[in-house]
Amino acid sequence: MELLLPELVFAHVKVNTADEVLHFLANKLQVNGKVKNTFENAVMQREKIHPTGLPSGKIDVAIPHTDVQYVNEAAIAFATLDHPIPFHNMAETQKILDVQIVVMLALKDPHSQVKMLQKLMTLFQNQKLLSDLQKLTDSQELYQIVSKHI
Repeated sequence: MELLLPELVFAHVKVNTADEVLHFLANKLQVNGKVKNTFENAVMQREKIHPTGLPSGKIDVAIPHTDVQYVNEAAIAFATLDHPIPFHNMAETQKILDVQIVVMLALKDPHSQVKMLQKLMTLFQNQKLLSDLQKLTDSQELYQIVSKHI
């Protein structure tokens, strides 16, 4: 089953806060039937306790997610941002990162999370690829490239 769908990939999303991008992506997952209506609130609450900002070099990323009980069907929402927005660092929660790419995970099987995170880490380590993704303004083109790596 394909986790990344064209209708869940967005280039240059215009938001100003972490909450705005979390709302945007959770809403897209819900509209597409992938998550329950409680998913967004669960992601927001989890982000406050366990931030998901990840320093990955020049382009920082965030991987917001929550528990499997809020998910109907496994999916990933992927967004590049129009400009960096602050997210708390997952390892050093007092530090703020300027995140430019957000990957929201909605996974059904807790064990699949480890596999997916490994794929994402490989993607995030490729700074040239992240830079190229960040420059794309067409969501369809972004999907075409990201789908080859996830």
